[in-house]
Amino acid sequence: MSDSSGKLKLGALVALVVGSMIGGGIFSLPQNMAASAGVGAVLIGWAITAVGMLTLAFVFQTLANRKPDLDGGVYAYAKAGFGDYMGFSSAWGYWISAWLGNVGYFVLLFSTLGYFFPIFGEGNTPAAIIGASILLWAVHFLVLRGIKEAAFINLVTTVAKVVPLVLFALICLFAFKLDIFTADIWALGTPELGSVMNQVRNMMLVTVWVFIGIEGASIFSSRAEKRSDVGKATVIGFVTVLLFLVLVNVLSLGIMTQPELAKLQNPSMAAVLEHVVGHWGAVLISVGLIISLLGALLSWVLLCAEIMFAAAKDHTMPEFLRRENANQVPANALWLTNAMVQIFLVITLFSSSTYLSLIYLATSMILVPYLWSAAYAFLLAWRNETYEQALAERKKDLVIGGIALLYAIWLLYAGGVKYLLLSALLYAPGAILFAKAKREVGQPIFTNVEKLIFAAVVIGALVAAYGLYDGFLTL
Repeated sequence: MSDSSGKLKLGALVALVVGSMIGGGIFSLPQNMAASAGVGAVLIGWAITAVGMLTLAFVFQTLANRKPDLDGGVYAYAKAGFGDYMGFSSAWGYWISAWLGNVGYFVLLFSTLGYFFPIFGEGNTPAAIIGASILLWAVHFLVLRGIKEAAFINLVTTVAKVVPLVLFALICLFAFKLDIFTADIWALGTPELGSVMNQVRNMMLVTVWVFIGIEGASIFSSRAEKRSDVGKATVIGFVTVLLFLVLVNVLSLGIMTQPELAKLQNPSMAAVLEHVVGHWGAVLISVGLIISLLGALLSWVLLCAEIMFAAAKDHTMPEFLRRENANQVPANALWLTNAMVQIFLVITLFSSSTYLSLIYLATSMILVPYLWSAAYAFLLAWRNETYEQALAERKKDLVIGGIALLYAIWLLYAGGVKYLLLSALLYAPGAILFAKAKREVGQPIFTNVEKLIFAAVVIGALVAAYGLYDGFLTL
């Protein structure tokens, strides 16, 4: 899937997008959605999400084509549009989001293995943490052998994980019952879900988590054989994953009622298929999930290392993160990433509510990089930059960028103040690496505007730290 120079072709780029987007989220989707919304709100939420996320996919496509000199995707756009500190914060936030998500994947993977081997329990028993640690370092040394080889293995696992999803969709299509689907469309029988607007807001945070990875191809833009493939891979990957997500979610609501789905244990897709075909259905989905999580782990380990490496190459991150090994793999970035995953795996031993907390926190960390990318695309069209000969395209991109920006702002609102404060706590320490990178090139650390932004981040972090100490904020 790559040429002799190690460049990635379209198929490998699409697999990176699909591979990083289809992780564990889709396998828990029936329960996650039913726990926060009824059928009507689910359909409204998916419609808004499809439009919002499609505009984000188009934003990454447009920026890949209009700014071919910017490698590294999300962070490079923030830096070009809004200065060095915003660029650094995007790279830092994206990196933290990616490895936090990996910790969540390990917990879910061993929780699924617990279905077959009770010693792993809910994925945070001592045996599960030891198993996860062994697997973490096995993936680490596999990636050290080369990006091209890891991208090929990712392609294979992407194909393997799609097979059970196709089978699930086909079986549930024939078992779908319209009377179950339409029984309580607005969830009036479960008043604790709140108003339809409230249900839509709650289910949309789950949808962000399952779409993270949409920017995967743009992060590998410098390794793509053809620049135009980056945008194509983003849109093809997005449409494929959206189709699977909506099918899994909507078909489940015609197999079991919303209150029944809400009570299922995750991975809830296994229980839905078991309900239709018996025990082998649960085994099929569990095996599919294990393959899927292994593939997603590989994708995200690659993305984590690549974002730090790309940021170090243009002095946004310190120089030590720029070092590559003989196989052209950013080795130092990889070691730092997996060391953080290891530390947090150990922390999960002492914290019970880890998986969902990690997922929501990882989601809130990635919203800021998405916001800056959408804002930068809107700014380019607004300023008429790179559109000198293309007026019709400029109008179209102005609308797309505007919708993507509104959607990103809405997501920050939907996430709530709690996760914004908690993410400030993780953003603040990054300034140490930012200062180191600035000193290496002999530049002042902050501009005047950046000083104000950093002060706001520090205040948010202090409020969050006090909140965790006092108990009015919890993880």
